[in-house]
Amino acid sequence: MGESREYMTLPEENGSINISEEVIAAIAVGAAREVEGVSGMMTAMGGSVTDLLNNKKNAQKVARGVKIDMTGVDLVLDLYLTVEFGHPIPEVAENAQKAVASAVEAMTGCQVGAVNIHVGGVTMPEMPKA
Repeated sequence: MGESREYMTLPEENGSINISEEVIAAIAVGAAREVEGVSGMMTAMGGSVTDLLNNKKNAQKVARGVKIDMTGVDLVLDLYLTVEFGHPIPEVAENAQKAVASAVEAMTGCQVGAVNIHVGGVTMPEMPKA
């Protein structure tokens, strides 16, 4: 059998719609990567390596750079990203928050309560080769 997945369930008049956590994560990552100044997603969310290795679910979340809390009424997303050198981090983070919330709400119909941005690094521009 496949691995167990978490779904956000939206009740509708003719049944229900189940949206996988992976789908929500893909939408969030895609929106964040479109923001000017975001250079990539982090593969580590803090905590010890042992904790990550012992918890398969955490390992999957680490790999994609996003953690989603679907336990409340609204979604809470934590994104772990890197920022390009020279871009103001607070501005990039705020733009990423807005872009992610807007994209997730528009594409899923799920209400986003919070988007927490964790900047874990700054990437330097590549130097031109002589």
